[in-house]
Amino acid sequence: MSSPLRTSGLLTALAGLPGERIAVGTIVAALQDRAYALLVVLLGLPNCLPMPPPIPLVCGLVLAFVAVQMLTGRRMPWLPQALLARSIGKPELNRAVARALPALTWLERFSRPRLTMLGGAWAIPVLGLVILILALGLIVAAPFIGQIPLGLAVCLVGLGLVERDGVLIIIGAVVGAVGLLLSAGFAYAIFSGIHELFF
Repeated sequence: MSSPLRTSGLLTALAGLPGERIAVGTIVAALQDRAYALLVVLLGLPNCLPMPPPIPLVCGLVLAFVAVQMLTGRRMPWLPQALLARSIGKPELNRAVARALPALTWLERFSRPRLTMLGGAWAIPVLGLVILILALGLIVAAPFIGQIPLGLAVCLVGLGLVERDGVLIIIGAVVGAVGLLLSAGFAYAIFSGIHELFF
């Protein structure tokens, strides 16, 4: 996590990569030591707004795949070659970055390196476990709005990793705990309703 660029700068640099389309493998290579952190942010961002299925499910599955690699201590994320070969159109990437930048820039005004031990190499497997739990919550979240607290939590943890801000990571974990409780309550209500209906 040694790059001096902030999150907004990294996303702007990604949008500035040459070509009409940018391969996922090129993006991962460009992120270098920030690959895990930015992948977490990018997978959390779509879930910060009401999204129809299967977007939370897909993001949750890919996020879980990334989190397991963090948990096992892998230095750089491994993605299947078929996924690395897929490309994103430059206009779509630019639009996504443009939407994310205002919120990220606002958060960066309050973020700074604090409790940096939480973003150290030894902490990555622990954060991988946290992100894995959040990813599993995304997979079973209530449609349309249930994923919003979890998406926000994932983004905060990822942003904390990029910015080396342990306080932001802790806030993300707390928001994630609230999101998981809400998801658990939703799941309980569904199962209770089914039980009463048939039994």
